[in-house]
Amino acid sequence: MPAEGGKTDMERIGLFSEMGYITVGDKYVSLFNRPFNEAASKNKQMLPGGSKEMSNLQAGYFDPHFVRIFEGEGYVSLNEVRRRHMMEEAKKNVGKAFLPSNGVKKPCGLGSYYGTIGGPIPFFSTQSKPREKYEAPGKNLYTNPGKKGTGYGYANITIGKQFSHAADFYDAPKLNYKKENEEHHRLLKGTPFKLNLYPREYFDTNPYLFEKSLPPIKKAEKKGLLASPFKPSSPGKKAGGMKAGTFEPYPSHSADPYVAKLASQPSSKAAKVFHPPGGSKSRPIESIMTLNVKRALNMKNYKTASIQSY
Repeated sequence: MPAEGGKTDMERIGLFSEMGYITVGDKYVSLFNRPFNEAASKNKQMLPGGSKEMSNLQAGYFDPHFVRIFEGEGYVSLNEVRRRHMMEEAKKNVGKAFLPSNGVKKPCGLGSYYGTIGGPIPFFSTQSKPREKYEAPGKNLYTNPGKKGTGYGYANITIGKQFSHAADFYDAPKLNYKKENEEHHRLLKGTPFKLNLYPREYFDTNPYLFEKSLPPIKKAEKKGLLASPFKPSSPGKKAGGMKAGTFEPYPSHSADPYVAKLASQPSSKAAKVFHPPGGSKSRPIESIMTLNVKRALNMKNYKTASIQSY
């Protein structure tokens, strides 16, 4: 039930707030019955003069009469201004007017020199030049044709004559050297020449002669022998079953009785039952009936709506 002075639920048609108040109890008027631009037929209306069009009349301008740019100026002819400018430019000419040279002459055919600067050139003339009398050259050198063959194992096929055979002894170089050595010793006379007149101030027979006395010979110091011979340290011991090569002694044996291990018990966390996390929570959903009511009843026709039965 509505409170005192309130509205019923059917008049509100809203979830959390009342509907907006667009009108204040006005009756609904259809679009077809509404007059178009009702204010245009009531009271006085503003009548503008309309847009002006450009024309030669004064009505096409904003000013009521034509306004001149210059007042009281003299008349100036453009032709007179052009003539004065031409006369001033003509005074700048020093001599006569420039006349261009004649145009290029056109040739009248192929091979013609008409229109050229230098005229015909005698070097390019087609007339034949005088030549000396032709003398036939002499005959070529005649030779015998090359003989066939490779030259190895065949006689009389080279350019020169065949070499004659000469005997070649086995010890010929040794015998020749012996003869030349005997001839050389035969030509020698006396002993070899030796000059003994060289000055002794700079040279001497003994090149290792030293005038200064030599320092005394240093005797090498003998190091004293050690009383006891050097004995290297004993080598590292090898690791074995008795642990003789370790730095520390082998630890003593401790009793380790056999005890059967129990099965591992599950932890408290693993014993709990797995619960999946909660999904998205549901929210209130409007039914199809409510949606149809909202579409049928709106802010424009909630006063004139008719009841429909399903």
